[in-house]
Parts: sequence; C-alpha cells; structure tokens
Amino acid sequence: MNFDFKRYGVPSEPAKDRIGFLLLDTFGMLPFVSALEALRAANRFSGQALYSWHLFGESDTIAVANNAIEQKVEGRLLPTAEIDRLIVCGPHDPSHFHSDEISRTLKQLSKNGVSLGALDTGTFLLAQAKLIGNRRCTVHWENLPGFVEAYPELNVSNELFEIDRSLFTCAGGDAALDMMLSIIETEHGKQLAVQVADLFVHTSIRRTGESQRVSTRDRTGVSHPGLLDCIELMEANKEQPLTSTELANMIGISRRQLERLFRVHLEQSPLHYYQQIRLKAARKLLEQTSMSVTEVASACGFSSTDHFSRRFKLLFGMPPRNIR
Repeated sequence: MNFDFKRYGVPSEPAKDRIGFLLLDTFGMLPFVSALEALRAANRFSGQALYSWHLFGESDTIAVANNAIEQKVEGRLLPTAEIDRLIVCGPHDPSHFHSDEISRTLKQLSKNGVSLGALDTGTFLLAQAKLIGNRRCTVHWENLPGFVEAYPELNVSNELFEIDRSLFTCAGGDAALDMMLSIIETEHGKQLAVQVADLFVHTSIRRTGESQRVSTRDRTGVSHPGLLDCIELMEANKEQPLTSTELANMIGISRRQLERLFRVHLEQSPLHYYQQIRLKAARKLLEQTSMSVTEVASACGFSSTDHFSRRFKLLFGMPPRNIR
C-alpha cells in the first residue's frame, strides 16, 4: 500500500532547515519522538517543508532505545554531514559513556557552523567535547547532581530547557516538545506553535521557568504547607544539613510541632526523613560520578564515612562501594 507521506508533514527532499538526530544506544524514546513529531507537525500545518530530519547512530544500521525498540538510522554521524542543526539524544547512563570519535565529530560540525542541541542526557556529550562554554544548559533532574559535580565550571540550570544563542538543551521527557514548540514559535510564529501543541493535546506551552519535577506535594502526598516548606528546605540543604530547631524556626513553628507534623503525616521523625533524602542523593552521586565514598559522604552532610556506610547499607541493603 502506498501512502502520501507528504500530506502528514514528511518532506520528500531536504528542507530549509535540516535537522540531524544522533541516537546513542539506550537513548530515551519519548524525548526523541516528541522533538521529531513537533517538526513533522510544523511542516503539516504550514504546508511547507520547514524541517527535514536525518537519523544517525553509533552503528551503520540501527540504534537501540532504552525500551529495547530498534530505530533504523542512515549511518554513523560524519563530520561532513549536510545538516544545519544536530540534536544529541544521550544514553541512559551518560557518566560511563565517552567516545573520542564522537567528540571530534561534534567539534568539527560545530566549526562547520552546525548548531548543537541535546535532549535528556545528551548534554553530557556536548560537555565532554567542550562545546558548551559559557552558555546556559540543562539536563534531566535525575542526572543533574552528577553533571554538576563533573562540570562545575558550566552554567547549568534545572530548567525544562535552555536556548542560549546556537545551543539548545532540554531535560528530556516531554520537555523536548516544549523546547521545539519554543523554537517553532520563535522562527515561524506563535500561531503555528499553538497548532502543533493542540495537535498533541498539549494544553499549554511550558516555558523555561517551570519546574522539571512533579511538585513536592504530589511526590510526597503531603498537603500541609509548613511541612512542604520544610521538605523543600531539606532537599535544598544536603551538604550542610539544618538542625530540627533551625528548620522549625525557618517555617515559623516550634521544634515539637515540627516533630509532631512528621509523625502524623510521614510516620517518622524529621531526622530520619532528612537522612533518607541525603542518602538517596548520595546514591545518585555514587552512580553518576567518580567521587570516592568519603567525598560522597561529605557532599551529603555526613561527617563520618563509617556512619554514612552503615546508614547507607541499612537503607539500600548494600554498602556504598557495591553501587559502583
């Protein structure tokens, strides 16, 4: 059966803006599809070939997503690729991925005038190739601690996406759709962007200032305003933990009231809850960085490595060194 793909927004020849996608094995399918579908829909509603796309991988034939789906690609990414922009779709575990060949290719493409972008963890590859400079960038919240530790000199945010001159990066997930909608709006007008959003039942186009994460209320199931404020203070102060008295004073209640709130709503003490937050952050650092156990313990507010190791094993069932 023959289909007229042009009517769906798939151009039959290179468009005004040629977009390359570099799909690294274990890439996230959702951000990739979200970004690509936005381009296709922009073509469809404009009635023009505004964007065309080319898929590249680590092999010559396929790239395997983190859901095990195989995506056909045109071949390996070459420095001579005839594209205007390249979007790097990063691997699931970027801290353990490095390719000198890909770094060299990215550098050459940048020298050739190709604009570079990244979805999800793709920002790691741009950082590895030293292509971010002083421009703002972002990465998925789950990988943010490891990224900041690995590249403390970079201007990294926890925004949904960042567009800074020719660099565009996003947190992944459906934030890729928001970033592409913002690009479409800038280049081809708000009306087209709204049409694309409407097609995908995306009822509002999120901007960069909105949070990557589900609200603290929804993540914890807590609705008490003071308790929510306290949890957010805990999450923001891991390296130098606040005492229960300091937390209580900062939200305007007594320490006894604070302890009662935690018992009633979370069935544990503030100290225990705070410690779990710090231990979970420590696990991410162990998984995402080359920091020593002692360095991780210190970064998460534990003055004693032995105490940290004991509490870590109690929570996760294994010592910190086994996470590596």
